[in-house]
Amino acid sequence: MFASVLRWRTLSAAISLLTLLPLGVIALGLLTPDMEVWRHLSAHALPELWRNTAILLLGVGAGVLLLGVPLAWLTAVHDFPGRRVFSWALMLPLAMPAYVMAFSQLGLFDFTGPLQTWLREAFGSSSWVPNIRSTPGVVAVLALAFYPYVYLLARNAFATMGRRALEVGQSLGLSPLAGFFRVALPMARPWIVAGLSLALMETLADFGTVAVFNFDAFTSAIYKAWFSLFSLPAAKQLASLLVLLVLALVWLEQRARGQRAYGEAGRAAPLPRTRLHGARGWLACACCGLVLLLAFVLPFGQILLWAAGHAADDAADLLDDLKSSLLLAGLAALLVPALALLLVFAVRRDPRGRPWARLATLGYAVPGTVLAVGVFAPVAALDNLLLDHFGHWLPAGSTAVFKGTLLVMLLAYASRFLAVGHSPLDAAMQRIARSQEEAAQSLGLHGMRLAWRLHLPLLRGGLFTAMLMVFVDVMKEMPITLMTRPFGWDTLAVRIFNLTTEGEWQRAALPSVAIVLAGLLPVLLLSRQKSGA
Repeated sequence: MFASVLRWRTLSAAISLLTLLPLGVIALGLLTPDMEVWRHLSAHALPELWRNTAILLLGVGAGVLLLGVPLAWLTAVHDFPGRRVFSWALMLPLAMPAYVMAFSQLGLFDFTGPLQTWLREAFGSSSWVPNIRSTPGVVAVLALAFYPYVYLLARNAFATMGRRALEVGQSLGLSPLAGFFRVALPMARPWIVAGLSLALMETLADFGTVAVFNFDAFTSAIYKAWFSLFSLPAAKQLASLLVLLVLALVWLEQRARGQRAYGEAGRAAPLPRTRLHGARGWLACACCGLVLLLAFVLPFGQILLWAAGHAADDAADLLDDLKSSLLLAGLAALLVPALALLLVFAVRRDPRGRPWARLATLGYAVPGTVLAVGVFAPVAALDNLLLDHFGHWLPAGSTAVFKGTLLVMLLAYASRFLAVGHSPLDAAMQRIARSQEEAAQSLGLHGMRLAWRLHLPLLRGGLFTAMLMVFVDVMKEMPITLMTRPFGWDTLAVRIFNLTTEGEWQRAALPSVAIVLAGLLPVLLLSRQKSGA
């Protein structure tokens, strides 16, 4: 029995190394700094990076709260024209990667875009339109891209909130607006903080949007240090600072959620929907419609128009990139859920191994640029060691063994997206009662037969969800693919990066449409689950 538990715990620890090793490499770079690199960064890069990062976090944080919380309250506890559609449609921006929204918004609202062109033709000037190529423009695009994280969790909190609490507030003389601020908002605080932290982590991890806007952030600075300055030590030093920021954000989120707890005793009747009549109902409809228009309808419509004009010219190139994306996403959708399944079984057999599972799934909070550096550095060191000692056995002129291979990309994907595969499988495993296992064991099922006959059939739904989520996330993933891919290996996301870097926004639209259509799958699945609930 002890030997079996030890094997499962060892397996959990081994899987967690996929995340701990890259993070350890980055942490080592912080503990063993190159002073010359630090002096250069401190003099030329860090002041602007810290300032820009603070602006992004504050601006995007305020933006997602101002958008997500009111929209959640409107659709969860009110009834107005179009509410049923908006309740799921406001999740659609999750299907569009932020870097796609970025260049489509630039195309729409830039000086040469259709809006300002029409304003100049109609009124003679568009000088009063704010410049989207600015810091507020970056903040606005990221807020529109990430507000659904706050919206989803806040809406769930409001929808499951019992009427008793608000009735108590009304009995104390609170108006509906005061009841929202004094009762509902504090009770939903843990969910809102969780959604806010997800949005801020995505902001720190974003690479494509800041690259499109040519806005200096840590992720773009890591890429430039590696591929423009050819300095892996500088990239590691910047990555270590970004990891510290992420860990600080996680700590603040846990602290904010842990300081207070709000809840209701027993089962309470759900909040009744308040019907908004007349102008108030149409105003609520207009607010939801405006956000949906800016965050999804207009950007998606813009890339559809661009794609229609270039489909014939770029179809052949798109097909090659699509094959590469499908291959990578398919391999990752097999590898990552398989590792997650092993991790779930290991924790089931040895519950004390759950801390290892938490460490293994930490990679989703770490930006892709950081993991790319953390995975590449030890692989490069291993390559150098192999070339030094066994180079005479390799083909003449060999400069790499593992660098620039699909294996490195898949390891980085596993580190980044293991949490995505683990979450639905872990939830599905929690629904399998111990009594079911005991009944199966009494019928003579043990070991692999028990897993095959009992667990896998019951985990089938969670496994499908895990494979779908990993597949779509890898299809959209940009920095890891861009920084670890084999030479000449382009995916849809890499093609979008290359074309937007050259200003070819219209040609970037066709691969963008393919990625958005793939991204719609988990959003529709999520909206179906919400509707079923």
